[in-house]
Amino acid sequence: MPARRPGRPALLLVALLLAGCAGRDDDAPARADADTRRTIAQGTLVGFTDDHGAHAWLGVPYAAPPVGELRWKAPRPPAPWEGEREALRFGAACPQIGTPLGGAPPRVTGELWGEEDCLFLNVWAPADAGAGERAVLVWIHGGGNSVGHGGFYDGGPLAAREGVVVITLNYRLGPLGWFHHPALAGDGPADASGNYGTLDLLRALAWVQEHVAAFGGDPARVTVFGESAGATNLASLLVAPDARGLFRGAILQSGGTGSVSVAEASHYADAPEPGLASSSREIVLRLLRRDLGDACDRACARERAEGTSARAIAQRLRTLSVRELFDLYGDSGLLGPDSPAVIRDGAVLPEEPFLALLSDPARSLAVPTILGSNRDENKIFMAFDPERVQRFLGVPLWRRDPRRYELEAEYGARAWKLRGVDDPARQLRAAGVPVWTYRWDWDEEGSFLGIDLSALLGAAHGLEIPFVFGHWDVGPQSGLLFHDDNAEGRLALSGDMMGYWAAFARSLDPGRGHGEAPLWRDFAPELGRTHVLLDTGPGGILMDDARTTLPILIDELAADERVRDDAERCELLAIAFRFSDEDEALAAARERFGCAP
Repeated sequence: MPARRPGRPALLLVALLLAGCAGRDDDAPARADADTRRTIAQGTLVGFTDDHGAHAWLGVPYAAPPVGELRWKAPRPPAPWEGEREALRFGAACPQIGTPLGGAPPRVTGELWGEEDCLFLNVWAPADAGAGERAVLVWIHGGGNSVGHGGFYDGGPLAAREGVVVITLNYRLGPLGWFHHPALAGDGPADASGNYGTLDLLRALAWVQEHVAAFGGDPARVTVFGESAGATNLASLLVAPDARGLFRGAILQSGGTGSVSVAEASHYADAPEPGLASSSREIVLRLLRRDLGDACDRACARERAEGTSARAIAQRLRTLSVRELFDLYGDSGLLGPDSPAVIRDGAVLPEEPFLALLSDPARSLAVPTILGSNRDENKIFMAFDPERVQRFLGVPLWRRDPRRYELEAEYGARAWKLRGVDDPARQLRAAGVPVWTYRWDWDEEGSFLGIDLSALLGAAHGLEIPFVFGHWDVGPQSGLLFHDDNAEGRLALSGDMMGYWAAFARSLDPGRGHGEAPLWRDFAPELGRTHVLLDTGPGGILMDDARTTLPILIDELAADERVRDDAERCELLAIAFRFSDEDEALAAARERFGCAP
């Protein structure tokens, strides 16, 4: 589970399988429906009725455009508009490198895509929703905090089927979303925090509190849900002081509690307390070296940086085009700049690591929470790795070593579950917070042209999202995953999952979902129950009592007869915990197996 860039798979497979999850920018706009006319503080909006019978309003601005002098500042309230605004298209995505993984149209794959004027959200509501009466689900998309947008997800099926208001949103990404540099002082602690993407989420949730009643939503019953980086961002909101009162429930899908310190985000890489390779000061050095030419080396650029006023540095940074800014990060792969994200700045977010704070109701929101992960999370990152999978013309054919493939996938996913589900659940429980946990096990993709997708992918990272949204159009490759052979069980599981998520939004207890699903009981290891297994087939949905702690995981690794020797145990540990901070228990495990430092 990545600690610094959660959910950042630079793999073509994900893009191929999840392309086009929702609207594309070349779709014709819907037809305005007078029944959707709503008036909020900003002005009058008119939306449309979608194919599922839900009312929809797309591309609604929730903040002023973060451009010019507002780049790298906390979002400001949006300006009102005159007349009637049609909300029929998704707003522009925030700047990113185009990939189908993030919902970009195929024509921009690998290219810079999006606009800085991007702070829009989208609302779906039941057509019969009265003012302020329905529970609200607000979605934070994943994508490594570098790609994605709210228009990649269709909230219509969930809103229409479950009678809830569904909201998706954009937030600033990459170096425009998280960039902590002392020159960017702004007008107060928020402007100086570097957490501009986090601040966008807070502004969007404030907008929801102010306006969702007009669309049928109850501002007192808002639940936030997110996946991968979106779930990690949600974890940061659970300890953000300014998030209090903005939502009352949280659902974290395949996330974690990873973050970076101010030092990591902004110091020079060779400082006594070093920054990361792409820290803000290192980026400024690259900028100055580019401005000053080849004759100025790193030492020269550093001397110039330290002799330049903060105002001049800030002005120079804000005059950069988005292309120029992204180019300073070099060739950073399919997902673009690898900029430090979710910064413990001490103002917007606490300075302490977030996990420990979850057990203190004085330092966290202490709202009822669902936490979950997928049984085969890491297979989505493994399936196109040529060292693990035999390929032909880029197409995966078979696992080179099925035994090793399954071991890496299993221990990697168990480590993810430990750090992203079980450890946070224990912390929340210590604070007296009701917690429910799940493991998603669906793996019925089957085979295509002899390629065993169930073995290559299984219950992989991100594949649960269509089950939650009830939306199966994930582009031309939809049939590879979702087809007639798995339709009956898949649709039943999706219906139950939509019911659980909506029931939690309504009553802060997933219970029996829509009323007919198996009872999902809360996380209580001392009573012999931990998580619910979400699956089809003979087992179906059932409670499980398997506990996951680091000592249990290490003991099981030590006793696992599939593992050849301690050298392989060390390799599996290194893979499973490669993005985790070292702790005493993990260090002891490495010593137990004789792992090299």
